[in-house]
Amino acid sequence: MPPRQFDGSRVRTVRRGMELGQKELGDAVGVSAPTVARWETGQDFPKGEKLPGIAAALGQPLDVLFPHDGPPDLQLLRCDAGLSVAQAADVIGTTRVPVSNAESGRRRLSDAYVQPLAAAYGVTEEELLAAQDSSFGVPPKTSRDSPESAPRTVGEKINYLLQYGYADQQAPSDEEIARAVNDHAGVMVVTTNGIADLRRGATTDASDVVRSGLAEALQVDSAVFQDDAVLAPAAREFLESLRFLGTIHGGQILGLAARGNSEGLSAEMMAAINTLVGELKHKLPEAPDGE
Repeated sequence: MPPRQFDGSRVRTVRRGMELGQKELGDAVGVSAPTVARWETGQDFPKGEKLPGIAAALGQPLDVLFPHDGPPDLQLLRCDAGLSVAQAADVIGTTRVPVSNAESGRRRLSDAYVQPLAAAYGVTEEELLAAQDSSFGVPPKTSRDSPESAPRTVGEKINYLLQYGYADQQAPSDEEIARAVNDHAGVMVVTTNGIADLRRGATTDASDVVRSGLAEALQVDSAVFQDDAVLAPAAREFLESLRFLGTIHGGQILGLAARGNSEGLSAEMMAAINTLVGELKHKLPEAPDGE
């Protein structure tokens, strides 16, 4: 099925209304008359990249003739540009794998591919990245999105762990993180500047070796750094646990509790928090000996 809604009977009605034959429509989009006939009878569907040509040949707006639900994803952008997966791959000088992986939500596009694909698709880089989020099942961002939302990129995850995972400890520096990653890999795979670039968002791509080393360096399960826009439930729970415990160590919840029942937390709420803290405490990274 194409990424847009395709109604063969509607195509037939519009075509006939224009007194256009199946062969003429087929010639316009590079297929045979029997292929058009199969489309119109529902025996087959055109590839998504054919839809813009069909709409143009029938003199109809693409969104009117072939509507789609929800925000655009990468497949929709490519198809609306009239490009096949192979043609999109040619744009970035690779095999089909990076394009297919990104469209299916398996692995995000490398930074180097974003600008040329955005240009080929006729969209901005921001629009392409938003479409990539859609391909990975990430809800569209809104103006109300909080900076406390779940981290997705490697750099966001590093910053999150440094902010919330070292309440009673000194968080490691970029140099210390890079050293730990390289020690884990057995060779130099990242520099101090490389870690800094990840943390400030100058680059978002990291090899599997670096991701594994980051998990080791920051004392978390490797699943936290998996190449997945939507965190696995266990990883999301772990990060939210760190943030919750961080608010306690930071005094936010303790300060509220200390105000008294009239304007603070009730005894029941504090009991519930104590129970929750007991369940989550073991998830904090263990302090080194002597800490």
